[in-house]
Formats: sequence, structure tokens, C-alpha cells
Amino acid sequence: MASHPLLEKSELSALEPYLDRVGKVFAVFREQDSGCVSYGVRLEDGERWFVKAAVTEAGRRSLDRGWAFHQAVRHPAIVPQLHRITVGDRCAVVMPWHEGEVLYARRNRSSPDSAIARFRALPVTRVLHAFEQVLSAHLAVEDAGQVAVDFYDGALLYDFARDTVRLIDLDEYRPGPFVPADDRLPGSRRFMAPEESMQGALIDTRTTVFTLGRAARLLLDSGDEERAWRGSPAQLAVLARATRRDPAERFATVHRFATEWRTATRPFL
Repeated sequence: MASHPLLEKSELSALEPYLDRVGKVFAVFREQDSGCVSYGVRLEDGERWFVKAAVTEAGRRSLDRGWAFHQAVRHPAIVPQLHRITVGDRCAVVMPWHEGEVLYARRNRSSPDSAIARFRALPVTRVLHAFEQVLSAHLAVEDAGQVAVDFYDGALLYDFARDTVRLIDLDEYRPGPFVPADDRLPGSRRFMAPEESMQGALIDTRTTVFTLGRAARLLLDSGDEERAWRGSPAQLAVLARATRRDPAERFATVHRFATEWRTATRPFL
């Protein structure tokens, strides 16, 4: 039986020529802040895969961190890294391809054609179902002793046809608690907890609680201005506690946050 050209390849001198040889590259994502380049590849048998390769030293560190995270955490909503290939002095990882649209839009977020605007226009029950998948995934993250770093709507791949959400690009997640070596962790200010920008601050599961609270607040609003909350007062009260500036005043764990959120959400479902 022939070996799988991606899942059973351990080392390459160059990636792109090899991908062109074993299949068809139908998508390339070159402008990534992480220092990586990604490819959508269709093999001869019709299977589609996502390959992400480090092209800078920062990208290599990011993929190393991401590989360690994916070995520790498994969840149906988290797109897994299944295999790792050495490419010169760097590496590439292989993941299954999933249909969907990334909810982040760098420009024209308010345009009705943008993915985030169309997502926010969905019935509230569908948005709640999508967030439940995000929340469930982060229960697995917490159970594995990991904390969320650099989570934002760019990490959400939503399939409008199938009503499913997948979590992608979680390479900055890491074991916690920890104190950052740098002054500021990577991430979107719309989602980041205050301590993520404070030198010497502790990053732990309460930081993840804050990020999830911000995610729910932004996904259940009609716009980034946060003036059109679509949920209930009870849900908003849960999010207010989850996103308090002082970590000690938040829910102590993602599990506790999930319990309170689900209780407040039950009337919608």
C-alpha cells in the first residue's frame, strides 16, 4: 500500500514543490502575522488538507508551541494538527481541511457581506449554539492545564451551511499559569484581559474566562460598538462578572463560568 504523501512524510528540503507534485494547491495564505505560510492542498484521491509552514524564526516558535498544545488537547471543535514535517531547519504541520469562513475581517467589518456581519445577523439560537461549541472546547483546554492566548474572531471558522464552528490558529495557547517573558502577549485588544498587557502579571484560567466573556459579548451584539446586545440581562450579568478588570473578581474557572452561562442561556434554547 502506498504511503500517505502528507501524513507519512517526515522530512522535506522544500515544501511548495513537493505539494505541487503530490496534489494541487488550491489556496495559499501568505500574509500571516505569525511568520507562517499556509496552503490548501487537494491530493490525487480528492482529499483536501491544510498545511501550515514556518517561514521565520518566530513562525517556528509558534508552530512548536502549537504542536505541543495540540498533543495535549483534543476536542471535536478544535481542528487538530495530525502530523509534523521537518522542512530544512524549520517545520510544517498537516491538518484536515474544513469548509467555512473566518469571522475576522480586517476591513469593512460592518459591511453586510462580511462574515462577521452575516454571523451576527443569524438567529440568536444559532449564535448561542456556535458559542456553546467554543465554550465546550475551552473546557477541554482548561482540563488539559492550558490557557487561551491570542484568541479572537480570527480563530473562528464558521460553516454557514452546516451551522458548525471550528477553532483554528491556537498556536499561542500554552500551559498555565505563567508569567509572560515579554511586556505584552500577542492578541486583539477587543478580547484581551488587562493582565495580558501588564509586565509580570499572572496569566491563568481566569484570563481565559475574560477572553470567553469578551467573545460572547462581541458575537451576540449587532456590531463592534456593543450598543445592540441581543442576549438577555441575565446573560449580560454573567459576562459582566467574567470580564471584570480584577481577575480575583471573575469566575475562578472556565467550568464555573460555563455553569453560570448555561443557566442564564437555558431560556433561549
